Amino acid sequence: MPDPRSRGRYGRFQREVLMIVDLLVVNAVFGLLCYIHPDMLDHFARTKWLAVSLSYLPVALLFERTRLQRTLHIDRVLVGSLSAVIVHALVFVTLLQFLRADNFPIACYFEYYAMMIIVLPATWIFMHMLIKAYRQHGGNYRRVAIVGTNSTARRLSESLLNDNGYGYRILGYFDKSPAVGFSGLYCGTLDDLAPFIEQEQIDEVFYVLSGENEEDLLRCISITDDAMVEFHYVPKLSPYAGRRFEHNNIGGLPVLTPRVNPLNRPLNRLLKRSFDLAFSTVALICSPIVFIPIAIAVKLSSPGPVFFKQKRTGYLGRDFYCLKFRTMRVNDQADSAQATSNDPRKTRVGDFLRRTSLDELPQFINVWLGDMSIVGPRPHMLAHTEQYKALIDRYMIRHMVKPGITGWAQVCGYRGNTDELEKMEKRVRADVWYIEHWSAALDLKIIVKTIVNAVKGEENAY
Repeated sequence: MPDPRSRGRYGRFQREVLMIVDLLVVNAVFGLLCYIHPDMLDHFARTKWLAVSLSYLPVALLFERTRLQRTLHIDRVLVGSLSAVIVHALVFVTLLQFLRADNFPIACYFEYYAMMIIVLPATWIFMHMLIKAYRQHGGNYRRVAIVGTNSTARRLSESLLNDNGYGYRILGYFDKSPAVGFSGLYCGTLDDLAPFIEQEQIDEVFYVLSGENEEDLLRCISITDDAMVEFHYVPKLSPYAGRRFEHNNIGGLPVLTPRVNPLNRPLNRLLKRSFDLAFSTVALICSPIVFIPIAIAVKLSSPGPVFFKQKRTGYLGRDFYCLKFRTMRVNDQADSAQATSNDPRKTRVGDFLRRTSLDELPQFINVWLGDMSIVGPRPHMLAHTEQYKALIDRYMIRHMVKPGITGWAQVCGYRGNTDELEKMEKRVRADVWYIEHWSAALDLKIIVKTIVNAVKGEENAY
């Protein structure tokens, strides 16, 4: 029998602990507000404290999954905590009205929830990091058994064990016989699964065999039901389809859609376009301060125009003229050859503009005209689009959103010359990941990282 302490014996209290911490935080912020405004401690004080605590209950129920995520997604935490604050505010104000205790200024509401918007996500991130550190030291983890030894089982095990902070321990694999190339701990057939679950105190079972074998699938479900452990069915998919899915139903039949694009939703498109227009308008109004000195420097650096216009592939494969400050001497290879680290075509001014990304500033005009977005996959030359779509799977998916001045691939370090196919493949994977995980918070994160990288300077910016 395994040592209960090694299993993370207090893991079952994790949900309750997080709720108590959140409740203490909500009350502590309110206590701070009362300290700042002593006049709030009137004869309604107990009623207000009660309303603060009761208002947290719907937050705890609605946003439980956000707090219990094993992988930390900052953008989801920020959106989730902002939504939690809004829900708390609505319930709190309603309760105060009902209890006739709404006798403090509106400014106090704003102060309280302004502090909450800062403190609540900080608490969720801190608690996630604390739990992750605890798991890395051997506590609070889930004991896992995998039914299947095929390629899907190997990919699943890599994902579960990718970070020991996720809190998974794979104790064994079950199949009729080990698959060719399998190197995990084979523990027998399905006949051996039930006693193994009891003996090893298994928490979760992942089934990765073909769903067409209904007898084995139903038997595995029955075993896990009797043992009262969680059961997960993992469809057998090719690596090409190994990405985020959207689950729908047509009648009683479940349907998986392998291409999830949040920007297909009209509200998300409106939000992104509104931000693009507002950001680019402000940038263009302020642009003469930067554009005029750069234009003079470009003009003096070498004969030729100030701006460089190049046809590139845009949204849904449509061509558009992408604008940049000219950074090279006029040459015949501008539409076919990428810039390299010591490219003799670059001017001294152009080299500086590229290293600081200032050469991209005219693309705010493209954004304002609707050809580009502030954030999105970088647009490529037409020749490169034709070349890479024949060599790289899912390459054209990156054109299902508008190209951007900056993007997830760029802030992850995948920028500069793509002289090796692997470099472009990594860039494409990052672009596809961005499309499938888009959020307004992610765009803001990319913009901030872009500014930081521009100030620090980037090795691959040439």
